[in-house]
Amino acid sequence: MVDEPKPVGWQRLIVEPRRPAAIRRMPKAYHLAVAAVCIGAFMGQLDASIVTLAFPALEQSFHAGVAAVSWVGLTYLLVLVATVAAVGRFADMVGRKLLYIYGFVIFIVGSALCANAPNLIALDLFRALQAVGAAMLQANSVAIIALAVPSARLGRALGMQGAAQALGLALGPSVGGLLLAAGGWRLLFLVNVPVGLVGMAAALVFIPRSSHLQARVRFDWWGFILFFPAVVALVFAISQGDRLGWQSPLILTTMGATVVLGTGFVLWELRRAAPMVDVRLFRRMQFTSGISSSLLAFLVLFGLLVVVPFYFERASGYGTIRTGLELMVMPVALGAVAPWSGRMADHHGVRLPATAGMALAALGLVGMGWLRPSAAGFVALLAAVGAGLGLFNSPNNAGIMASVPRDESGLASGLLNMSRGLGTALGLAVTTAVFTTLGGDGGTPPQVRRAFSATVIVLTGAALVAAVIALFGTSSEPLAHRHLPQAESAVA
Repeated sequence: MVDEPKPVGWQRLIVEPRRPAAIRRMPKAYHLAVAAVCIGAFMGQLDASIVTLAFPALEQSFHAGVAAVSWVGLTYLLVLVATVAAVGRFADMVGRKLLYIYGFVIFIVGSALCANAPNLIALDLFRALQAVGAAMLQANSVAIIALAVPSARLGRALGMQGAAQALGLALGPSVGGLLLAAGGWRLLFLVNVPVGLVGMAAALVFIPRSSHLQARVRFDWWGFILFFPAVVALVFAISQGDRLGWQSPLILTTMGATVVLGTGFVLWELRRAAPMVDVRLFRRMQFTSGISSSLLAFLVLFGLLVVVPFYFERASGYGTIRTGLELMVMPVALGAVAPWSGRMADHHGVRLPATAGMALAALGLVGMGWLRPSAAGFVALLAAVGAGLGLFNSPNNAGIMASVPRDESGLASGLLNMSRGLGTALGLAVTTAVFTTLGGDGGTPPQVRRAFSATVIVLTGAALVAAVIALFGTSSEPLAHRHLPQAESAVA
């Protein structure tokens, strides 16, 4: 083999570094690549689940109201969801490992700046920078696994990533509480620095290169100019509609802007030879089904994470510590099932575990909403919902990545993560709207219980729709039988 010319000077900053020779020669080096991606997955979910704990401390520190402090979370969500698909498209051209590593760099810098923010406006700006780094990590994580792992083990590998995400989500409240007690809200951001440095080092050493997957063409900046404000307007309307009123001029204006800009974006992309988002991907049944059901699954997950604490604390009289511990059962069950469900997809296809998973989640939700059991029974139902979501997620993600061409896996990964962000925003909005409309916010315990039941039944409907989509829109062909191309040879 002819040695490749080594980059010199500034060229080293824009060329993906090779793994050490000892790693490249390992027959199962892809396990290390998956482990490196799992670090980023864990960190992302840990950060997402602990930052909201800082809101009361931020109110006190900056003498601000709830509405102002909520922008610390909203700014991050807006930027992340609006940029992750574009980053995935860009990574298809310049290399996934390269952008993944720089994602850690930007996330680390953004976290350090957040920890030292002098005021709330600066904190919002630094959160936006942090979100850009998170988008670079999320847009490439699933794509890196899909291209580094043999097709026969794709589901299992994505299951491990799902377990890492669930672990971060589960540990967030407890870790966040300890950090708040130990050093205040600034420590919640500062903890990302050492974890990010470990993740960046692991990515450098263990992840194979992935450049030259797609021809380098001029990036579709006009598409991005239409896409970014359209998604920002959509997420803003979803997130703030209940607080500002769904018929308020601002919400109606942003929803109208979403329609106009979104329509313009689709028409523009259809005319482009090299679009930012290849909207023709949505003609693929398994891809569209997977994206749609993923959005609904995250709506269910985060909707339940919002409404269950109200039920525990205001209807059952639990304290915050007990509430946090019992709610942890759901992501723990999700993480425990995810690797096993990934293996099922490898051997039995996506349809069976994805459909069964959302059906199990729906059954757990029905039990909570109609039976409203106490103590152990409620926790068991939470575990059933978590197990159902874990049974669904890994096969669904694997099916999405298996349905797209190799050179567009970065874009597919970005769109998958965008659907998760939209599902998260919808989960927060839908549950808040239903729960508050029916008197759950500030009501008596019987009112809280009734509002909780109605909200959970709405989430049940979303889970059932996702199950139907999975049943009719996914494949029963084992992933192990598909010949999915890998990103790199053993020497990369």
